[in-house]
Amino acid sequence: MKIINEFKEFALRGNMIDMAVGIVIGASFNSVVDSLVKNILLPPLSMLSQGIRFQEKRIILRRASNSFSEVSIEYGVFINSVVDFTIVGITIFLVVKLFNSLRKKSEDITNNSVATPKQIVLLTEIRDILKKNTK
Repeated sequence: MKIINEFKEFALRGNMIDMAVGIVIGASFNSVVDSLVKNILLPPLSMLSQGIRFQEKRIILRRASNSFSEVSIEYGVFINSVVDFTIVGITIFLVVKLFNSLRKKSEDITNNSVATPKQIVLLTEIRDILKKNTK
């Protein structure tokens, strides 16, 4: 029962909804990056490399025969995945960096250009009252 109560508390706090939205956006973002790599980045790279299509590059370990299927190491698909991963990683890094800078600005009491969150204002007031009462 404890685990059910913990799950209800987790779901009611909004974390589950936030996580679901993040997963849906992440899946959509992955398809956008996949299309970007396959349809925009790799074709010019293929043209520069004299028509080599990286998705078709592979090392054939055993050719297909009547009794066996082909066995190959598809390193071109791996290159495609590495490019996908790099783009997603850089993008996520930039988004996290942006959110962290916005959070730092909002938590800075001396910065008047960004509204300070109510929790920070209340904590600052409590701190000031405590300082005043201890003197």
